[in-house]
Amino acid sequence: MNHVRQIRKGAGISQASLRRKLDWNQSRLANYEAGRRAPGLEEARQIVSALNQLGASCALDDVFPVSAGGLTPSGADSDLASLVRVDGQNTC
Repeated sequence: MNHVRQIRKGAGISQASLRRKLDWNQSRLANYEAGRRAPGLEEARQIVSALNQLGASCALDDVFPVSAGGLTPSGADSDLASLVRVDGQNTC
């Protein structure tokens, strides 16, 4: 499971803004956010870069967490609201 949607929303970034920054169509980004498709390393880097350019402050491992067994399971959604400070600085 990735945290693209949670980090994007926590930073106040719309899906439309992120997909425009990436120059992707909406369905591609939506599929990645929903976990229906898994991005490759280059796409993952592009997503993180675009999130940071749009105001988030996150790293690859924040958006695409890795555990000892690989990517976190799709059912492991955690409350990422705690990763974003109220003062506007993102800590993800």
